[in-house]
Amino acid sequence: MLATPLKELLDQAPDGLPEAFAVVGGFDDALVHGLARLGEERAAALSALAGAVAATPLGERAADAAAKAAAGSVTDDDLAVLAGARAALLGAAHDALLDSLDTALGRTRAPLEPAAAAPPAADPFAGARSWLRELAIAGWRGVDHDLVAAAGQTIEALLDEPRLRRQAALLDGLAAELRACCPVAAMPRPPVRRWADLWTRALLFARPGAAPGIGEDVPSVSGRLFVLGVDVHEHATAVQVQAHGVLEPAGGEPPRLVRTSVAAAKVDTIVGPALWRLFGGYPVLLGALAGRHALEVTGLPLLASGDLIWHDDRAVAGEPFDPFAVARIRLAGALAPAVPALDRHPVRIAEPVLAEDYTIERGERPALRLGEARLEFDLDRLPSCGPLTPELVAASTACIGLVRWDAGRWLLQPLAVAATVKRKPVVAHGGEWATGPTDPKVVKAEARSGDAVAVLRERAGRLLRR
Repeated sequence: MLATPLKELLDQAPDGLPEAFAVVGGFDDALVHGLARLGEERAAALSALAGAVAATPLGERAADAAAKAAAGSVTDDDLAVLAGARAALLGAAHDALLDSLDTALGRTRAPLEPAAAAPPAADPFAGARSWLRELAIAGWRGVDHDLVAAAGQTIEALLDEPRLRRQAALLDGLAAELRACCPVAAMPRPPVRRWADLWTRALLFARPGAAPGIGEDVPSVSGRLFVLGVDVHEHATAVQVQAHGVLEPAGGEPPRLVRTSVAAAKVDTIVGPALWRLFGGYPVLLGALAGRHALEVTGLPLLASGDLIWHDDRAVAGEPFDPFAVARIRLAGALAPAVPALDRHPVRIAEPVLAEDYTIERGERPALRLGEARLEFDLDRLPSCGPLTPELVAASTACIGLVRWDAGRWLLQPLAVAATVKRKPVVAHGGEWATGPTDPKVVKAEARSGDAVAVLRERAGRLLRR
């Protein structure tokens, strides 16, 4: 990152951004109290949402849906239109922000190819849409255990079908969060924007063909993959490891930015370095993360979003490499992927960058200072299963990270840092402990506490043998 473009990015927000978020906020407030209790102010908020997309193909239908919601006769299709209008508005904000970031980074992005029409299919989502409609009518303040439990049978049916698990996991996650917060009416500050985002995404995905699976027509790629950093998404019942890197395709094509993910179910007692033991089925990937090896991949499916569908048996560990050297040489010229329509949301922006030769401004939220530009670190996202710590970030002079948009500002999430600790150079990566911790203190702590994953597997085996 260069100082001058970075300062321009941080100082100049796209035009109309606050107004767009205000319109979305009005709709989200209506979901808090429920469409059954709109009142004039919240009915006006729905009309404002429809007005914001009046010049688009959604315009007429959005106005009709807002009027029906105000009259108390909203249908599943009307809610889908309102959710689509909300997603379109946030998608426009996403596009403006990402365009500003691409300009600051000098990054070229692949064009979005038109999606192929989905083939006619059965509709397994009627129950999901019905439950989401009940949520919207009741509002978050009206959610109780009975309303949450009503989704159980629908979610179980979707989970039983492998091709529908993406939608099922989304619904299950929303239901789990609502269940944990019941009764929501007693919450002083419910996560309004987050729940509205989940509700919108779930409703748009609850349409046949909206979230297509991975079919035979997905192109595959071969080449050399350099993983620059790892982002760990951890929840009480699931964990996902998402590796960001640069792919040098075979055949001499230009390098491109890609990411690949593996996920596992878990329980809330599995935390810290023990998380890596859940991914024993991916020894090649984990070995490459821990040893900082390049990966020779063959025939991996590559989605238009830049996501490689990982198959451990199609990868071979190559030579060790320096992620900072590769980032320095390859990041600027790598082709960034297009963003699929349903993924266009400001919070989903996560662009890999390299920052070097900066100084650290300490404080409640440490930040890097590059020339006149000041970019805060997002330390809340540091994984518990790796060596990265706030202290190490605060001592850094170089960082590979993800630039994100969160709560109205740009942040840098560290994935790897180069620092000086006790006058010695130190390089730390989030995936460094993929095959086991290297810090002696952490090793001793794990030895004292035992292997939680092994214990749980042994107990599960006993239950299955009964």
